[in-house]
Formats: sequence, C-alpha cells, structure tokens
Amino acid sequence: MAIGELADRLGVAGHELRHWESLGLLSPRRIAGGQRRYGQADLGRVAMILMGKQAGLGLRELAEVLASDNPLDHADLLRRHVTELERRISEARAAKELIEHALSCPLNFQECPHAREQIESRIPPKAG
Repeated sequence: MAIGELADRLGVAGHELRHWESLGLLSPRRIAGGQRRYGQADLGRVAMILMGKQAGLGLRELAEVLASDNPLDHADLLRRHVTELERRISEARAAKELIEHALSCPLNFQECPHAREQIESRIPPKAG
C-alpha cells in the first residue's frame, strides 16, 4: 500500500511515517520513482510504534526496543520506563486528590488547612 493508504488506515500523518523512517523505525520497500510501498509487516510495525508511544516511550527508545524481536533484550530500558510511569501515576493521583478536595471543601485556599499544608509543602525553606 502507498504511504497515504497506510496513514489513513492507522490514523497517522504521512510526514510522521517519513520521520519514523528517517529514524530507522520503518523501512518500506521502494518502487520505481522512489515511491514507498508498505506491506503487512509494515502495518504491524506501525501498530507497535503506536502502542509504544501510547505507553509513553520516546521514538529513540522505541527504535532501541524494536531493534530486536525480544523485549527482554532491553529489560533495563523498560524497567526504567516502568519506574518513570509509576512516578507519573503517583503525581497524577496526588493531583486528582488535590482537585477532588478543592471541589468538596467549602473553605477558600487561605482558610482550608489541607490547602495551606499543600501550599506550604511547595515552598522551599529559606537558605542559610
């Protein structure tokens, strides 16, 4: 299939596919005139790239992970990423709790002990 076909089928812009090719993530075959042609394997590869992006991996990390068929070849990279995701999830939970409290608390920020505690925790102590 042509680049436009693949792009439409998977909801990806053609320029993204060309960028991924420039990074070595894709290697479509070329026909006369240099036009790209994508096959079933390329379709699967793009789906894997999209899954990796959805998991929060950067394109360079994806290139490394997809360089082999076995994810365990890159266990350290994936473990680091899991640690980063856990940190981000924790931050998101704390943000959600803060917003839920703000929605349920009848007091303004200056009067609410919880809000004051949160505000003060973000002010570093005076140096020296």
